[in-house]
Amino acid sequence: MAIAHADFIEGMAKGMAVLESFGPTRQRLNATLAAQKAGITRAAARRHLLTLAHLGYLETDGSWFWLAPKVLGFSGSYLASAQLPRVVQPVLNRLAADTGQSFSVVVLDGDACVIVARSSASRVLAYGLHLGARLPAHATSTGRVLLAALPKAGFRSWMAGRELPRLTPRTVTDAKAFRALIDKVRQEDCCLAQEEHELGVHAIAVPLRDMRGRVVAALNAVVNPPQADAAWMVRHLLPVLWEAARDLRAVL
Repeated sequence: MAIAHADFIEGMAKGMAVLESFGPTRQRLNATLAAQKAGITRAAARRHLLTLAHLGYLETDGSWFWLAPKVLGFSGSYLASAQLPRVVQPVLNRLAADTGQSFSVVVLDGDACVIVARSSASRVLAYGLHLGARLPAHATSTGRVLLAALPKAGFRSWMAGRELPRLTPRTVTDAKAFRALIDKVRQEDCCLAQEEHELGVHAIAVPLRDMRGRVVAALNAVVNPPQADAAWMVRHLLPVLWEAARDLRAVL
């Protein structure tokens, strides 16, 4: 959403940038690291860190800072009030119970896709596949489905000057090959990604559309060996995903 310059609160934006600097690979930050991640001066980062700690969103030992449980209030409020998670959760629960596999609903946020709902028949989950997890869009089945749903001009803008990090030996990182892959996803209206985000993790995804035909999210199934054969996933899981997507369309 674009706003007038006079309405933009720069201090708030910097504070949010500091808060967003924390993540699975950077659980603790000091002022120097936070400044580098947020793109601000060390002095400004220190003030923001201290303020966030004073407000209860961070904890600190005086030098290092880490997220406090209070930040969960944001995700809890979203999950309790947003329509998408509430609508899809019963369907995910049914799919997991019927198939014994794990299912997620994901939305696109910049260069990442975010899990907003999930259900699993197993207590053993792939690393990082939790509510609110941010996954690299280029290496995941859901991310590719969501990128394929962008207008072609929007996808070109997303790709402009972008490097595609290699996360496993199977990750597609060549820009030309990736564009061809997204074209294929558009044509087939689904995506199969095998061990590109994490070794041992195989997923297949389809778009979720609302009544106007607009793609609002992606639905996927994540399986582990020995049921990770591509033909098995297409034969047994893809029809289940498409049926669920059709059922959800009327309520999205």
